[in-house]
Amino acid sequence: MPYIKEEGGRLNNFAIEPKMYKAEPPTASQQRNYVFAAIAALALVGGLVVVAFSIS
Repeated sequence: MPYIKEEGGRLNNFAIEPKMYKAEPPTASQQRNYVFAAIAALALVGGLVVVAFSIS
């Protein structure tokens, strides 16, 4: 572990940082899946709102 000795003799322990990588943009099929998931989520929320209004 990487320890650094500070003033006064105290030891300071630093965490090991993970390797960084560059994010890649989503492919066309991933974008299409995101659109379908968004439509399904909106339909679910809309249906729940309709049911809530019809019950009350």
